[in-house]
Amino acid sequence: MPPTVATFLWFVLLLLLFHYDPAKDSETSPALWLPAIWLCIAGSRLPSQWFGVQSESLAQALEEGSSIDRTIECVVIVVALSVLWSRSFQWNVLLARNLPLVVFLSFALFSVVWSDFIWVSFKRWFRDLGTYVAILVALSDPQPVKAVRTLLRRIAYLLVPLSILLIKYYPSLGIHYDEWTGMASYVGVTTSKNMLGALCLVSGLIFFWDTVIGWYDHNTQRARWMFVNTSFIVMTLWLLHKSHSATSGACLVLGCLVIAAAHSRIGRRHSIVLKAGIPVCFILYLVLGFGLGLNEQLAAMLGRDPTLTGRTKIWTTLLAMDINPLVGTGYGSFWLGSRLNSVWELRGRITEAHNGYLEMYLNLGIIGLSLFVIFLFASYIHICKEDIASRKSATSLALAVWTVMLFYMVTEAGFRGGLLSVVFLQLVISMPVGVEEEATTCEDTEQQRGVGIVSVQIADDNI
Repeated sequence: MPPTVATFLWFVLLLLLFHYDPAKDSETSPALWLPAIWLCIAGSRLPSQWFGVQSESLAQALEEGSSIDRTIECVVIVVALSVLWSRSFQWNVLLARNLPLVVFLSFALFSVVWSDFIWVSFKRWFRDLGTYVAILVALSDPQPVKAVRTLLRRIAYLLVPLSILLIKYYPSLGIHYDEWTGMASYVGVTTSKNMLGALCLVSGLIFFWDTVIGWYDHNTQRARWMFVNTSFIVMTLWLLHKSHSATSGACLVLGCLVIAAAHSRIGRRHSIVLKAGIPVCFILYLVLGFGLGLNEQLAAMLGRDPTLTGRTKIWTTLLAMDINPLVGTGYGSFWLGSRLNSVWELRGRITEAHNGYLEMYLNLGIIGLSLFVIFLFASYIHICKEDIASRKSATSLALAVWTVMLFYMVTEAGFRGGLLSVVFLQLVISMPVGVEEEATTCEDTEQQRGVGIVSVQIADDNI
């Protein structure tokens, strides 16, 4: 099939999915396209990368960014703020209900003071703050749960088929080749195989959860609903296989198991066991995997690199770097300047620690990492207060994404603006009660909950 014909068919399919989406709700606001734009950027490439406008070097791109990216992001932020203003959004209530996150973001802003790159650090903090503003548009929608569901499906509708199109018909865009070995790396709409894996992880969780909660619904659109969901699950699995992202594959299985357990008969009767078992299993994994070296043994048994594709060597190098252990180098400042050059000399052109907790430590030190852990704990408590088996809320999806984020960050920098971190924030942020009560008309109180997100990922590596 010629690429032009394939592109035309993809475009027609996209329009049909947007128009005849079986999960589409006419009551959701057109403003929902604002967070959709932001999430598409977070889940694929920066606008400057799509337009082919890039800096002369990766180091320069990391430090200076792009005026095109900044302009688009600022426009989205301004429009999103105007939408929230028109809805009389209760900012004070939002901040009070998400105090651990507010404290973490405040410390991150304060860390700009001791950064070697104050202006760069502040711009990155402000851009990431724009993530929250954009996604609050979805959370303040008259139907927040339905809005979040529609938003996530729209992202998958756009990025998953487009990734397949680029890989099969535009390999110069969808496939990257290692400059030394010539080995192919399937990236689709993203910039690395790990980012493509993260996109598949999010898409797989969304459609699996959507299939589970809609399995017992007997309405006129049930057959079309299941057909669309099954088709996207198949496409997602094909892309995940192409990406060869072991972390995303394992986390997808884990997340689906959590969703299935939450909606199973045993899970509904003994939900406390599931809620308590997740953090216990994570602690047990840390003890066995890193304390007793189970990770290396398991990788060797599966025929994979015992160093987790060089990650353990990277961690050793980064832990030996000279930084302030209490407060770090400042928000988003570690991968800049002389530190970046030192790491490149030892471990090649990498731009992340491949461990979210270590990444947090390098930038914000022990204090920042501790505040982040407190936020994780508080968000888990918030999720556990809800009925995880409810089919009229996103609680089981929130529980699955929270669990996945916990494990994903062990081998990937999962909380630095990528699609997974945006979806995670969208599902754990607690909205003002007043807004929900005035906005929603759902009978079930579980539908009065919303959750929000976003941010943009800058770079990845070939690991």
